[in-house]
Amino acid sequence: MDIKERVVESVSVLDLSGKIVLGEGDIQIKERIRDLLSDGQRKILLNLGDVSYIDSAGLGALISSYATTKREGGHLKLVNLTKRVQDLLAITKLITVFETFDNEKEALESY
Repeated sequence: MDIKERVVESVSVLDLSGKIVLGEGDIQIKERIRDLLSDGQRKILLNLGDVSYIDSAGLGALISSYATTKREGGHLKLVNLTKRVQDLLAITKLITVFETFDNEKEALESY
């Protein structure tokens, strides 16, 4: 898994690509978000447009990151969900937990 980071209008956007699976991506995401929070960043947007697969460990990493961000007074949102990821979140009922957006402009305006 690869993470590219950029800042748009004071929001840290993490462009994720590849697979978010046990041992490959799950830990990277949690660590990167923890680093952002410790740097004082409270607006985090995960771009999942290039994520091909998420397993249970990957879902756990997203949930853990969401909870940590919320506990620190921040907001973690998701954008550009692929059909596969959207279905996964729907099946697990996590679609009701995360704020999700179809495009980056809408997501950025939501902060």
